[in-house]
Amino acid sequence: MDIMGYPMETIYLTGLIVFGCITFLYVLVSDLIHGAFEVFSHILSPTLVLSFFTILSACGYVLETITFVNSWPILGISAGSSLILVSLLNIFILIPLASAEASLNYAEEDLRGRIGKVITSIPSNGFGEVFIEGISGNIAKPAISMDNEPIGQGSKILIVDVKSGVVHVMPYEQTALL
Repeated sequence: MDIMGYPMETIYLTGLIVFGCITFLYVLVSDLIHGAFEVFSHILSPTLVLSFFTILSACGYVLETITFVNSWPILGISAGSSLILVSLLNIFILIPLASAEASLNYAEEDLRGRIGKVITSIPSNGFGEVFIEGISGNIAKPAISMDNEPIGQGSKILIVDVKSGVVHVMPYEQTALL
């Protein structure tokens, strides 16, 4: 079958190249232009639509070149295969990625009230270093004593404040409850 004088293999191959390139470019710059497509993203994701046409073109091209079936059934098989694969892509990759934690970064304000351990002694009017264990990883931060009292290496500390990346600490004394 020909459309406007072009064989279906050529149309599928052209579609594969064009939609494949647009899909690849969209994935690369989607964060930059996300706001432009935000209205449509609740209905249909541009990633899914572009992936659908890319897979449709790829399936159509392969079936047109290796089989002698009429072009209409090939178009239906390609559309069905593309719909199934794009649905699986959405369910198993895109939805879990969207609901995943954005990063393992922490805000400095989150360190207030945490307990750590001195790894480099903190002199009375100077800086030392503390080690804070966390669920998302361990953190080593420069530290200064709140009371300008020296704190020895290996001591437990309580983080009182964080200013300009430096934690202000005081010795941690755990009291026993009677």
